[in-house]
Amino acid sequence: MTVGIDLVDVPGFAQQLEDTASGFVDYTFTPREQRVARDPRRLAARFAAKEAFIKAWSGSRTHQPPLLGSLDLREIEVVDDGYGRPALALHGMLAQMVGPCSTSVSLSHDGDAAIAVVLFQSGT
Repeated sequence: MTVGIDLVDVPGFAQQLEDTASGFVDYTFTPREQRVARDPRRLAARFAAKEAFIKAWSGSRTHQPPLLGSLDLREIEVVDDGYGRPALALHGMLAQMVGPCSTSVSLSHDGDAAIAVVLFQSGT
């Protein structure tokens, strides 16, 4: 099992969200994530979860090169179970590259910070 953690500065992240010409939101978040998490703090926590997943997955790839340049962040989707508990859903090419796995995610935001922790285990 490997772990990934990521911390996001919410004010800086909110500035990135405001730059609609960059396409950042559409290239980073699925339509469902954009509908559910309109608040910059909630989107920042979801972004942190995507980054934390990449760190955890990368940590499990011992002696293999990172694949960061080929990842589509929309293929890592933060969903919930209907009761507000977050989970990760992997899609597309990323799901094929990762293969069977188990993940657990925790999100939090307070003040100017958003954070996520992801536990990753392959082959389960």
